[in-house]
Amino acid sequence: MLTMSLLVIVMAVFMFLEFSNVLALYFRKDSKMANSVGVFNAYEKSKSDSEMHNFVNYLVNWVAGTKLIFLALLTVIILFGTPMMQYWALWALMLSISTFYWKLYPLVKKMDVESQITPKGYSRTLGVMISAFIIVFLVVAVYTLIQM
Repeated sequence: MLTMSLLVIVMAVFMFLEFSNVLALYFRKDSKMANSVGVFNAYEKSKSDSEMHNFVNYLVNWVAGTKLIFLALLTVIILFGTPMMQYWALWALMLSISTFYWKLYPLVKKMDVESQITPKGYSRTLGVMISAFIIVFLVVAVYTLIQM
């Protein structure tokens, strides 16, 4: 039972951090905190072109809404799912989060190198943070499997 509690705690911490990102995306787009879009220099530039700025805001709000769906499903899994469902949800989290390295990381790294992101080195920080999530999830998943 301790292992499933550890699993739920780890997922809940992740959910809290993701929810802070949703709040930043909806209410503090200019922020450079909570993985908001203020780190991208193009966000500020988009404000000079209302059509582009509306498009960027639409996409940012779409991402925030998608994250809310994701968080709602995780909430249901944590509150009502069986321990086995929670275990497999953790694996699903790892897989979905790791897709960051497929398309997003190469792009954010390129933007960082081309000084399109402030602060410099943000791509590395983001990459390390996401790797840390995956590693923690993997350790908890393996520990949980051993305890089953």
